[in-house]
Amino acid sequence: MKKILMTLVAVAMATTMNAQWYVGGTVGYNYTKDKNTDVTSNTFKLLPEVGYNLNDKWAVGMKIGYAYTKFDESKAHEFVVNPYARYTFAKLDKVSFFADGGFEYNYVKVGDEKANGFGINIKPGVAVNLNDKVSFVAHIGEFGWASAKAKDAKSVQSVNLGLDLTSVDFGLYFNF
Repeated sequence: MKKILMTLVAVAMATTMNAQWYVGGTVGYNYTKDKNTDVTSNTFKLLPEVGYNLNDKWAVGMKIGYAYTKFDESKAHEFVVNPYARYTFAKLDKVSFFADGGFEYNYVKVGDEKANGFGINIKPGVAVNLNDKVSFVAHIGEFGWASAKAKDAKSVQSVNLGLDLTSVDFGLYFNF
């Protein structure tokens, strides 16, 4: 039993010594003004992230974050949990192209109203290795489905399909 335990400890230590962990996250901002209704909104989001590179192609990670939106006289607070798997499909020297596929859970509170939402999505992205320890990362667009439901209301569902600039976030990763 002692030999088995020591072997497991040695394997765990060897795995973590060669681990390719990354931490970082994304920051996003969105401003919208509807000239038909004169409604403006400002959204700021902060999504810290931690991940582990399983090999050169695959990684797993988790984003947990917060978003704040102010529109007219209302304020919305959103809590997000987003586990994902990342597949890197192309590497060109210091630039990598990848897709994150994951599940997302959102809890939103606007005034006294609360809603829960979830979805599945694929987010294409690009990473630029600035050096061995720091990478610049951007997600551009989204392909996914989401559903949200408030108490005593019917659910709201959405489908997002596109590589456009309406859903872009930027971040930095620190690799260790």
